[in-house]
This record gives sequence, structure tokens and C-alpha cells, in this order.
Amino acid sequence: MAQILSGKEVAAAITENTRRRTDIMRGAGQPASLRIIRVGEKKSDLAYERGVRKRAEEAGIDLSVDALPTDAPENSVAEAITKANTDPTVCGILLFLPLPKHLNEKKLINLIAPDKDLDGATDTSMLGVYKGTGEGFPPCTPEAVVRILDHYGIDICGKDIVIVGRSPVVGKPLAQMLIAGNATVTTCHTKTVNLPEKTKRADILISAAGHPNTIRAEHVREGQIVIDVGINFNDEGKMVGDVDYEAVSRIVSAITPVPGGVGSVTNAVLLSHICSKR
Repeated sequence: MAQILSGKEVAAAITENTRRRTDIMRGAGQPASLRIIRVGEKKSDLAYERGVRKRAEEAGIDLSVDALPTDAPENSVAEAITKANTDPTVCGILLFLPLPKHLNEKKLINLIAPDKDLDGATDTSMLGVYKGTGEGFPPCTPEAVVRILDHYGIDICGKDIVIVGRSPVVGKPLAQMLIAGNATVTTCHTKTVNLPEKTKRADILISAAGHPNTIRAEHVREGQIVIDVGINFNDEGKMVGDVDYEAVSRIVSAITPVPGGVGSVTNAVLLSHICSKR
């Protein structure tokens, strides 16, 4: 069986490091703080909020929530963002997405000050990833993948890495971040012809397609490392990744589980951004 690359172990290490830094900030009279801006009360948003709050407590970060009604007008959401931007006690902003359809999501995202854009959602943050300007922050899920590889001592320099998935928030920025680490990256997707031929060539295979069983036994070979970014739910309501875990884990050398893999690291990465530039 493959080595299990536990995300919980990585998240704990990141959170411990963040806690050390936030303790220093608090001692200097500048406590770390996060402002969540939430529009509506979707169950998924409330569950996410509980998860972020728990991790924030562990990391020594104060958390406040600006909760607006589902039918809040755009100017009210913009005002909440501007208020958080200009509040010197707020170190970072997390705008829950997606927003209700009556709101201009792209416009509102780009109102967030880049140095408070913890989720790496603004155009300025994305530019920082693609051009290496250092502005803003990288998106948290791609960074979580990189942190997992680094934590387990998996060197990407010179490695052939295949990413299955081309979304603007995971696949594309992740490719740029891996290239920055001197990996040779191939991007595939669910429409790629003869996908197994491509995926078997990889030293490291990363699936971020967003579909269960995208990666099966025929897509992998012995000696590979597999990172499963997918979060999906099967017919029984069980959370699963993009990878057929039972079949693939019998073949490859190492694999991340779902749950307990990349998703476990994402919140820890987001909160680490609060003090990474301070």
C-alpha cells in the first residue's frame, strides 16, 4: 500500500508556526485578526465559517464576522469590504464565495486590498502568481498542494508533474507555482485524448478535475506520487476525491486521502497568510 500523505499533519505544523508568529504580534500590541464577510446563511458557508473559526482559535487569530442578508444590495457589500480594508485592526479579509447572483462577484472581489486578500482571489493576487511580483497571496488550495509536497520532503525540481484540471483558481495557478519550483508541468483535463498515457508519464500526478473517479488504476503506475485535490460527494453522500483511492493506493508510492488531505491544509494556509508579510 502507498504511503498516506496526511494533510492533518501538515495543517498542524503550519498552524503551530502561525501561532508562534501571532503570539509575537500580540506581544507587540498588534493582535492578528481576520474579518469574514458573509452574504446570506448557506449551510455550506456556515460550516466553512465554523471550520475557519476553530482553526483561527488554534492559531491565535481574532475573528469577526460581517454577516449581510442574502438580498443585500451591492453597495452594502462594497461598504463592508471598504470598511475592512481601512480598518487597521483587520489583518486579513475572507469574502465567502460564491456570492448571490444579483451581485457582481468579480467587481466585489477586486475591491479587497491585495495585502488583505488572504484567499488570493483578486486579480492582483493572481498576477502575483503568474508574474512573480510578490503582490497579494497565492490561492490557498494550490499553495496547500505545494506545502504538502514540501512537508514530506518531495523535491519537485526537474520532476515531471501532470495536473488534471485547468480551473483558474486551482489548476492554472498551481501549474505556475510548480514551474516556479523548476518542475516540468503538463496540464491535462477531462477532454484530454488518451489521458492514461499522459498521466502514467508523471513522477507526480495531481488531480483537480472535480469529478469522482477521474483517476483510476489505469491512469497510474508504480513509483508515482498522487495528490488528490478533488472534493466530491458520491451517491451515498460520502465525501470522495477525484481518485479511486482503493484501487490507486495499491499501485502508487504515496497518495493524499480525501477527506484528510489537501482540504485539511487549505484553511491553515489561509490563516498563515495573515502574518506572512508582517
